[in-house]
Amino acid sequence: MERITFLTDDGVTVVGDYQEGNGQGAHAGKAALFLHMMPAARESWRPLADRLAGDGFATLAIDLRGHGESTVGPHGTVLDRNAFSDKQHQEKSRDVDAAVRWLMEKGFVLTKIALVGASIGANLAIAYAGGHEGIPAVVALSPGLDYHGVLTEPSAAAMPRTQKLLLAASAEDAYSLSSVFRLAQIKEDAEVQAQVDGGHGTKLLEQVPGFFDYVLYWIENNVR
Repeated sequence: MERITFLTDDGVTVVGDYQEGNGQGAHAGKAALFLHMMPAARESWRPLADRLAGDGFATLAIDLRGHGESTVGPHGTVLDRNAFSDKQHQEKSRDVDAAVRWLMEKGFVLTKIALVGASIGANLAIAYAGGHEGIPAVVALSPGLDYHGVLTEPSAAAMPRTQKLLLAASAEDAYSLSSVFRLAQIKEDAEVQAQVDGGHGTKLLEQVPGFFDYVLYWIENNVR
């Protein structure tokens, strides 16, 4: 695993963990970008990223601005997500843009990059995919219709059938579950995983038996 940094177009230094795939087999040349929930950081994705890398995917998990190590803004300003306005949360979309560019500069093409997000990270993943139809697959754990102004309904409506979307939430998390059902009404070919329990975001991977392996299988079978 390699600790990497890159700059966004508004001067934020984003820190991430990058792993090369094994470069062989069916998943050579494929990558997954991981976007965490709040108040987590990039480490929350490590078990899934490690498994994907072991199967041949390159993986990049980033700390979104104001989280983890991504706390340096333009001109050395300090970023703290606890003090963010909704507008500053929405600017996390710039982190996603820059992360995808970084992967493309490494040689990955857009049509081989999956987005995997939890909570606001899920919203950011859907929002990015809605504007970039080349993205082949999105995993959205506990998305909402609106997290700090990062909206998902318009982006889900913009996603073509060629883009695969996995929506997952727990009945313990009523807002996310209702959001999942609404998004599935908009993008009718989306797959819904409605769990009885399992908490919010990446907790689903830890607490729902078999779900971790299913998400791994889903990513590997929807990035072709």
